[in-house]
Amino acid sequence: MKEKAVLEMKNIHKSFPGVRALQAVDFTLCEGEVHALMGENGAGKSTLIKVLTGVYSKDEGEIYLKGHEKAVAIRSPQDAQNLGISTVYQEITLCPNLSVAENMFIGRTKGMGVNWKSMNKMADEILTSLDIPAKSTQQLASCSIAVQQMVAIARAVDMDCKVLILDEPTSSLDEQEVAKLFKLMRDLKSRGVGIVFVKHFLDQVYEICDKITVLRDGQLVGEYEIENLPRVQLVSKMLGKDFDDTSEIKDDSLTYKGEDASEKIFEAESLRSNAGIKPFDFYIKKGEVNGFTGLLGSGRSESVRAIFGADRVVGGTVKKNGKEVKIKKPIDAMKQGIAYLPEDRKRDGIVGDLSVRENIVLALQVLQGFFKPFSKKAQYEFADEYIKLLDIKTASADTPIKSLSGGNQQKVILARWLLTHPEYLILDEPTRGIDIGTKVEIQKLVLKLASEGMSVTFISSETDEMLRTCSRLIVMRDRKVVGEISGDDMNQTKIMSTIAGGGRDDAE
Repeated sequence: MKEKAVLEMKNIHKSFPGVRALQAVDFTLCEGEVHALMGENGAGKSTLIKVLTGVYSKDEGEIYLKGHEKAVAIRSPQDAQNLGISTVYQEITLCPNLSVAENMFIGRTKGMGVNWKSMNKMADEILTSLDIPAKSTQQLASCSIAVQQMVAIARAVDMDCKVLILDEPTSSLDEQEVAKLFKLMRDLKSRGVGIVFVKHFLDQVYEICDKITVLRDGQLVGEYEIENLPRVQLVSKMLGKDFDDTSEIKDDSLTYKGEDASEKIFEAESLRSNAGIKPFDFYIKKGEVNGFTGLLGSGRSESVRAIFGADRVVGGTVKKNGKEVKIKKPIDAMKQGIAYLPEDRKRDGIVGDLSVRENIVLALQVLQGFFKPFSKKAQYEFADEYIKLLDIKTASADTPIKSLSGGNQQKVILARWLLTHPEYLILDEPTRGIDIGTKVEIQKLVLKLASEGMSVTFISSETDEMLRTCSRLIVMRDRKVVGEISGDDMNQTKIMSTIAGGGRDDAE
């Protein structure tokens, strides 16, 4: 092992049926170091962490820990814990109805009896040493989310922790709470604990981390000292695009030519929801295709969910054709002519046990009301029309949607919303996980719909795809809007520099 390394993972491979999740990945963590593990969705971060913590068994490779002459075998989370590897997840896995001390020592007391006085005293000593503002006897539920997160870390650290993995620990915290958590992390760092920090927020990574390891498509892109990797280069390495990358811009002949092309159909001012996005302004014109772009976790999906009322809106106003409208829940948005294809089609889109026909008519039936059901004849007419229009590959309209391919499931959800004849269509990752031919079909359909006057917001993790379909991009970073790009600025370099923090010195 390297002299100061507390952990070395070498040549790690992991495959699942049909998927190579990790290919020859190396990762080194040193004592007293905060090391960011970064990559877009599907890069392999979670798989690597699960291999390290014994949730998954590796197919190939070795794991070395300080204090062990040979490679260690980690077959379960208990093995990892016994070796000094602790994980604190985004979702706090403690018991809110128990006291702070009980949460810190649960599962660790031996025998039938518990010396409560001794346990509370030990807990208070640990809390004091880590400067955590909590008392051993108070109920965990009475603590803020930040303090609960710190208690989880205190529990992990007290268990002779050498490697601490923090998986998105700040997602539910405000700025003051993040500052407290970072203070604790710096304290642990000074004590020699090696910290793996899994995070999407660039500002936080550059504030707290010493090194960054970037994964992409299950492979190691590289390990970098934080001061040697400007933000714009980090974005480039995560996305796999060079600064001089050029993308084919969509053909401007497919644009809406109506006299009302300059009219703003929908507008939002200072809109915010309970999903943690900062207040943002937004508008879309008739026949326009715009998009939200940014890295995973930047707030793209949360922004459109706020517009559609899928997350609880807690501030701001929405206007349609210049007049304020109330959108508190999805049905309100649907009645205003807004349709939304969600990011996760399996969880939020399809109803797996229903047929293709039933899935297609679902949204229109909601609008009409379930006490006024469409006749079977009308349902088949609707379904057959859109199966033909979108070339949905299915044995029949009565085929269960769960038996269709991912691309055809996506077309069914798209058919569901097109059947409502929306004025404004929101598509969140409509081409994720589908074949290239279907991707192109959906992109062409989006441009055709816009040329006929429909307004479309298009979100994709693939910036090439965004450039092919959108005429204007709203750029997001760390759950806030940081810029807007249109015209001659619609290129990879401008997008990446804006995501990274375009005007700042550290983005140069």
